[in-house]
Amino acid sequence: MTYSEETLKEDVAILAGDIGERNLYRYESLQAAIDFIEARFRACGWTPQRQTYEARGKAFANIEVEMPGLGQPAEIVVVGSHYDTVRGSPGANDNGSAVAALFALAAAFAKRPIARTLRFVAFVNEERPFLRTSKMGSRVYAKRSRERGERILGMLSLETLGYCSEVKGSQKLSLGGWLLPQRGDFIAVVANRASRPLLAIVEQALPEQTSLTCRGLVLPTHFPGAWSSDHWSFWKEGYPALMVTDTAPLRYPYYHKPEDTPDKVNYRWLYRVVKGIESAVAKLVG
Repeated sequence: MTYSEETLKEDVAILAGDIGERNLYRYESLQAAIDFIEARFRACGWTPQRQTYEARGKAFANIEVEMPGLGQPAEIVVVGSHYDTVRGSPGANDNGSAVAALFALAAAFAKRPIARTLRFVAFVNEERPFLRTSKMGSRVYAKRSRERGERILGMLSLETLGYCSEVKGSQKLSLGGWLLPQRGDFIAVVANRASRPLLAIVEQALPEQTSLTCRGLVLPTHFPGAWSSDHWSFWKEGYPALMVTDTAPLRYPYYHKPEDTPDKVNYRWLYRVVKGIESAVAKLVG
């Protein structure tokens, strides 16, 4: 199975259109998202497994698929995105775009021989009220990985990937182009200091198969914004991890709003982003 702009668009439409808001407060929709995610992984040729846990009297689940490496199977690369949404938003870009990207990558690597073990994980409960708590899905996952002594060489957190703008001044926190470009037509990759070597690999690989512009940032682990996605959970356990993002509220005007609908996502841009991430993942797994 291959991916295209159209398959990305179809997946976002189902998540943010048919299913819609999905979280603790829309629990039935969250369960519908789980069923959809598992079906899409199976369609890509993978066998999904649930990591189930309880929070606030309800059951929640991360969904994982894994391909063992042929050369160094004990060395693991994790690519993940959260599938829940903030309350009051259908979450097309945040984070339907990244879940669609996860499916596309799963399709791309389904029959590809790799040296290291590769996992794709759809995480639950990234948004409030679970953000940066022990019940955040990726926090549960990363803690279990550490308890098992797993050798995760790198984790890529895919976060809000589907929006770009070529308008000068569309990118916030630009500081005149000193910190970030003034146009929101690049992909940002955020690392902490311990993840610098991983950043160097990914920052070089992302543009290889596309004209995508990449901007790497090394920020403190507890820097506002930098700690607001699933990579933070892996930082907490001492694993190298990066956030790959279109910079979310620094660019996207519909962030965490009811207007975050499928029509706001730029699917040609999203396809280019996925191709870049595919190149980076290929470099990491060998």
